[in-house]
Amino acid sequence: MPDGTRPGVAPAPLRPPATDPASARRSLRWRWQIFAVTWIAYAGFYFVRQAFSVAKLGILDDPAVNHTLTSHTLGLIDAVYLAAYAVGQFAWGSWADRFGPRVVVIGGMAGAVVASAVIGLSTSLVVFGVAMAVQGLAQSTGWAPLCKNVTSFVPVRERGRILGLWCTNYAFGGLAAPPFLGWWAYSVFDSWHAAFLAGSATLAVVLVLFVVFQHNEPADVGLPRPDAQGTTAESGGAAPEPDEAPLTSREIYREILRNRMVLTLSAAYFLLKPARYALLLWGPVIVSERLPEVGKLEATLIPVAFGVAGVLAPMTVGWISDRLFSSRRVPPCVLSLGLLTVMLAAFVPLTATGSTWTMVGVLAVIGFGLYAADALIAGVAAVDSGGTAGAGTAIGFVNGCGSVGAILGGLLPGFLSTTALFYGFAAAAALAGVVMLPHWNRTAVTA
Repeated sequence: MPDGTRPGVAPAPLRPPATDPASARRSLRWRWQIFAVTWIAYAGFYFVRQAFSVAKLGILDDPAVNHTLTSHTLGLIDAVYLAAYAVGQFAWGSWADRFGPRVVVIGGMAGAVVASAVIGLSTSLVVFGVAMAVQGLAQSTGWAPLCKNVTSFVPVRERGRILGLWCTNYAFGGLAAPPFLGWWAYSVFDSWHAAFLAGSATLAVVLVLFVVFQHNEPADVGLPRPDAQGTTAESGGAAPEPDEAPLTSREIYREILRNRMVLTLSAAYFLLKPARYALLLWGPVIVSERLPEVGKLEATLIPVAFGVAGVLAPMTVGWISDRLFSSRRVPPCVLSLGLLTVMLAAFVPLTATGSTWTMVGVLAVIGFGLYAADALIAGVAAVDSGGTAGAGTAIGFVNGCGSVGAILGGLLPGFLSTTALFYGFAAAAALAGVVMLPHWNRTAVTA
């Protein structure tokens, strides 16, 4: 045969041509540089995002503002923030596909820095509401564009492990930001305003690093895309030819809305996100309610267990999905949701003992199950389902739907009892697992 194959035998898959050692080293260096700068960028967003959560304890005890900034009002402000965040998620992923992540993320970071500083210098309810809406739009520039950015430098076969490691950024942010901001607010300045100002200053430093070290894609630094050769779609079709005209944003969105896996991930994430945001935004308040004998700083530190487990979970579940399940993301996701359901349902009876260490242990297990499922659904599974051209749009759409659910996570703790809250979260996690189960054997579109 002209191509060197025997009749009836499928040709071997194409492989990228061998590169010289210098080129291989350069490719590896850029991969890890982009990994590092995007990891730091998304973790940096949390030092502004978590400021409101940390400040709530001080606000509720501040007689100068607690008559207007009540727990109900704080819940409504969270809802405003999360509504703006959801709107931004639907937009910025598509913008990243069209204009590149750099311009979107830089604009978002700058907006987040300014909005946080404005809140830190104000006590006005109107200023809080407007600035938190701006903060929501600014924060939503992070996830989809940065996911697209880092995965453009990573081949599909390594995506679960690399993106699983990368997804530790938001767990780390949720872990490190509260005690850091709480220390500035309650130990250094004894003022809740300092939480916002310290977060703003931290993200400003991260913004400078991002401007200096980030690039959008391998072509920007003279490298080929990792899966530029030899990839085929899951449906059996060939990958697009290099000279095909790129799809418009509207065409990409149309394809995403017809993608059953993207819609399934979106539904599951809508059900999962309220629990995560309730613990992120109200964690210190929930701990203080269940353990009334602890002080403000300790109530801020105890939820760190939730974040520590969240750092370990994405790495673990990403490795499992690549190695044990052959790059299938749904099986470890469903198993994580099962663990999460059990622990959310057990939260109230277990923490009724009043034991600090029981609270730490329960939050750690909840954090592991929640962040494992979260990282798969919002990260690598969404990237896998969107393909190369629509990765940002798919991630943005999934996260937008999740962010609509997250509005409930910010709003409901101000109105419901902890018992009703956690049993409701347990039911939602169980339903998310049921929704995902039919896709047990699904693999990546570009695998």
